[in-house]
Amino acid sequence: MTDSMTLAGIASVVGGSVRGDEDAVVSGVATIRAAGRNELTWASAPQHRAMLAASGAGAVLVNDGFGETPMHAIVCEDVDAALVDVLSAFSRSIPGPAIGIHESAMVAESAKIGKNVAIGRRVIIDDNAVIGDGSVIHDGVFIGEGSKIGSDCRLWTYVVVREGCTLGDRVTIHSHTVIGADGFGYITRSGVHRKIPHLGGVIIGNDVEIGASTCVDRSKTDHTIIGDGTKIDNQVQIAHNVQIGKGCIVCAQVGIAGSTRLGDYVVVGGQAGLKDNIEIGTGVMLAACACVPSSIKPGTKAAGSPAVEYRQFLRENASIRRLPDLVSRVNELSKRLKKLECAADD
Repeated sequence: MTDSMTLAGIASVVGGSVRGDEDAVVSGVATIRAAGRNELTWASAPQHRAMLAASGAGAVLVNDGFGETPMHAIVCEDVDAALVDVLSAFSRSIPGPAIGIHESAMVAESAKIGKNVAIGRRVIIDDNAVIGDGSVIHDGVFIGEGSKIGSDCRLWTYVVVREGCTLGDRVTIHSHTVIGADGFGYITRSGVHRKIPHLGGVIIGNDVEIGASTCVDRSKTDHTIIGDGTKIDNQVQIAHNVQIGKGCIVCAQVGIAGSTRLGDYVVVGGQAGLKDNIEIGTGVMLAACACVPSSIKPGTKAAGSPAVEYRQFLRENASIRRLPDLVSRVNELSKRLKKLECAADD
């Protein structure tokens, strides 16, 4: 963390060059509209040029070829990637419990706690659970019997990891998310819904991040699996026995029904719904609000309800927008036809 940096220092961090005063100092990062004279902003889209003219920013981060700017500039190859580096340099330390076990935490004697682990207030860690080195367990977290948390993980307040679940290394889970709740499974006999026991678990790979208030349910007999490097947004429902590949992006309020499988690097837009027992191929991109009732081949872009290939979706929507005019034309033709029929009868 730093409180201020020269433009030369920032250019060194991002592998860019300074256009203007290398010794100029900025003390933070802000959007084009909000930035002040001691702050750095960023611009990449053509519409940002006009916005920069009205900005009070002291300096701007731009791509090669962006053109002249009304303030000092740091020129780099990839603004988005450079911005991540700059924000990391200015980021404040993340608040959390001190290394050690807070006196109010309840940690089973049989639990294994690694080195440099921080366990906050009112944390409950059950029998035979394992916490890897360097992990941070924030206040009010519950970790069930036999569950394993890898190294350098961070579980935010009130996360629940139920029994028999495994988290890899460098996993981040945000507040109020539940890992390993029972899957939603019942059989109905004589008008009675009988619960199906769910004896499996959840396996989450390395470098996974899961947002707040998300649920990843345990499997009936096997495991619900989240692959390495996958990122899951807030309020997502992942049902029992779902398998998600590596490097996937799952946006907010998505629902994935039981036993559906996603390949690697799948992107699922917000509020999409995926039917149970289907396969979504590697590299598929699903638009927001897509309703997916059947399997999709690798590399496909799909949208709509039911989801279809994206170009077909655009054609169908264009046709729908023409419907009012088409209805009017049909009505007019119907009237003309009726007049012709009446004239013929005369």
